[in-house]
Amino acid sequence: MGHDTAEFTPLNIAVLTVSDSRNRDTDSSGQFLADSVHSAGHLLADRQLHPDDVYRIRAVVSDWIARPDIQVVLITGGTGFTGRDSTPEAINPLLDKLVDGFGELFRHVSWQEIGTSTLQSRALAGLANRTLVVCIPGSTGACRTAWDRILREQLDSRTRPCNFVQHLAAATLCGSRA
Repeated sequence: MGHDTAEFTPLNIAVLTVSDSRNRDTDSSGQFLADSVHSAGHLLADRQLHPDDVYRIRAVVSDWIARPDIQVVLITGGTGFTGRDSTPEAINPLLDKLVDGFGELFRHVSWQEIGTSTLQSRALAGLANRTLVVCIPGSTGACRTAWDRILREQLDSRTRPCNFVQHLAAATLCGSRA
């Protein structure tokens, strides 16, 4: 795995924090993702925080995947097994294709950090309208694991042998999907 000499393609990435207990000041996971997006050379297209409610989550993400200027949606929170955790239920109906390997790989690399507790992660990813939608557990450590071990490379157009950039819609100046 490596990089080729191709030019870096910055992506427009939206970040959604799903939480009943955090606010913008205490949202360390969403802040980590927003900072990571910038550090990697991408653009933060939008950032929101909403309570764990299937229909609110679905409404925000539906809007983002319909927008021609957003190629990636990162969602942190709501992926566990408590009564209010509903991010996978909100997102699954919106996806055209699942990226099965994301959840599998996330749990694999998480196992090295948190052991069998990774079984309780319902991390998932998929494509919807040529937009990559990624659901990550709500802890800052989980966001760091997902970004550092998976997403940073897969959202870099120079990563070889493959990356997700080629599967995403390109934003154009006129606002239509390529």
